[in-house]
Amino acid sequence: MSFHVYLSGEIHTDWREEIRRGAEAAGLDVIFTSPVTDHDASDAAGDHLGEELQGFWRDQRSSRVNSIRTRTLIEQSDMVVVRFGDKYKQWNAAFDAGYCAALGKPYVTLHDEDIVHPLKEVDAEAQAWAKTPAQVVQILQYVLRA
Repeated sequence: MSFHVYLSGEIHTDWREEIRRGAEAAGLDVIFTSPVTDHDASDAAGDHLGEELQGFWRDQRSSRVNSIRTRTLIEQSDMVVVRFGDKYKQWNAAFDAGYCAALGKPYVTLHDEDIVHPLKEVDAEAQAWAKTPAQVVQILQYVLRA
């Protein structure tokens, strides 16, 4: 039986690929899913529904279309990894973590030590805080093989 892991959050580095490669090298039976990681495509998710002259309403429509994927994949996952990078404020990642907490869905945060304070509530609900993708792979190894 495969373990389903949703990889949420920051889209500007290759952390998802590092976790995928690590899990594959460890021989773990994991299926990884994620949000749309092409920023422009994500922003345009609702554009086919008609032209919006105001950016606010374009963002609203696209975020709602994106939420179909996000909610479905989070609900279907066995565990979620929520990555917070250092370059941007990832409110969407914080929302995903809150959604996991509300669902009782296990999640692990992945972020550097210098943002522990702003993420204290998010980390308080997480089952673990990892600083590197390799630590996430170690968590998966323990969960799937212990």
